[in-house]
Amino acid sequence: MKKLPLESLTGHDWVEHLFHWIALGIEYLGVSIIVIGALVSTTFFIYRLINEKSLDKCYQKYRSTFGKTVLLGLEFLVASDIINTVAVGLTFKDLGVLGLLILIRTFLSFALEVEINGHWPWRGSEMTLKSIPK
Repeated sequence: MKKLPLESLTGHDWVEHLFHWIALGIEYLGVSIIVIGALVSTTFFIYRLINEKSLDKCYQKYRSTFGKTVLLGLEFLVASDIINTVAVGLTFKDLGVLGLLILIRTFLSFALEVEINGHWPWRGSEMTLKSIPK
């Protein structure tokens, strides 16, 4: 992307510049969510561990809370990649990189989802029905 003063941006250049900054802001938001989530969930883990003294229960809650934070942050990072690729640089190479990033982040999301809930995401309603007493 060209580095131009804002006054000289016209038409498409101005829109491209705007979307670049929007994508960058969403990317920073995703990273911030992960970092702040790590700090908050770790703080709560230590607090619960001191008060409850049950490592197993506290650890499971910690993993679940932190995993959900990472999933949320990954969603923002994927959104940023989509905006950056589609609105800013639309070449076949950029689309290939975007596809690879989305594939990797989707795999991470699925792996975290299984780790948090103990089942595949598409089995959620099935697992809910099994937990309802008859």
